[in-house]
Amino acid sequence: MESAPPAKKVLSLVLLIGGVALLAASIAMDVARSSSGLRGPMLIVGILAVLAGLYFFPSQRRHRDLVNVIFLFPLLFTFAVTVIIPLVLGIFYSLTNWTGIQYTQFVGLANYAAMFKETSFLWSLLITILFVVVNMILVNVVGFLLALLCTSKLKGIGFFRAAYFLPNLIGGIVLGYVWQFVFNNVLIQLAGDGISLLSNTNTAFMAIIVVYIWQYAGYIMLIYVNGLVTVPGEVLEAAAIDGSSPVTTLFRIKIPMIASTITICTFLTLTSAFKQFDVNMALTNGTGSVQNFMGNYLTNGTQMLALNIYNTAISKNNYALGQAKAVLFFIILAIVSLVQVRISNKKEVEL
Repeated sequence: MESAPPAKKVLSLVLLIGGVALLAASIAMDVARSSSGLRGPMLIVGILAVLAGLYFFPSQRRHRDLVNVIFLFPLLFTFAVTVIIPLVLGIFYSLTNWTGIQYTQFVGLANYAAMFKETSFLWSLLITILFVVVNMILVNVVGFLLALLCTSKLKGIGFFRAAYFLPNLIGGIVLGYVWQFVFNNVLIQLAGDGISLLSNTNTAFMAIIVVYIWQYAGYIMLIYVNGLVTVPGEVLEAAAIDGSSPVTTLFRIKIPMIASTITICTFLTLTSAFKQFDVNMALTNGTGSVQNFMGNYLTNGTQMLALNIYNTAISKNNYALGQAKAVLFFIILAIVSLVQVRISNKKEVEL
């Protein structure tokens, strides 16, 4: 193996040392809360210098790996800046008295203790779990039935697919206000009793479920359609020749062969329902009376977890408590998602 030219070695060392020095200086200025406008440029130049130094590094054995890392760096850097770093900072801020701008005291688990003493939060957590369970079942059932319809031999199937998917293209805020008008005006006129579905906590919660299914079932339908069309036609023809009824073919052939599609759809509906925010805010804004929950009267009868976190941080200006709720929200969602995928994968093997 030929040794690298001395000039290349020197250039690599200069870039690496200079880049690390610039990175250290920019971090030190940030910690010291310097008002200088050079922190950002120094950070960027330092990162680029380190990457260039790694590229010109004389080691031939690891050069290809270094080049791969360099080309992946923009994606990795974006992921770190938008996901990893905010997550770490969020966990840290949840342990302080953060005001959204700064913190002055480390309070430990005090925010988490206060969170579990808040009955409105516990109610939001409870109805969110109920909302997730109901919608994970109904959205998948409705989406699968629509997929069966859209993979049949009826005329105009393309129109039906587009029509069922169209609600998913409408923003949740707009969708919520449109359905609010429907519930408060159109259905009242049709029923003739002058009572809106949104005026009662129970019926308002059901209304949110209906709107969510109407919005999301078309999206899940397309995924099921893609799974159903991949079922080999030869298998279906052989089942028909053997005298298999459509119901038997559905439960014994089609559903087992799209088990991976069911796993994907279940995961998507679970995570989406947990994060429900825009329709909840636009349709009811979380309002609704609860007469007796743990001995308390609540006014957030339809406020789900994401909206509760938003109101805690923004409306009540309690960013530290809101951040603690968000951390717990992330932990619950991660655990439930991993368990669901694990169970679904086992079912796939059994099917």
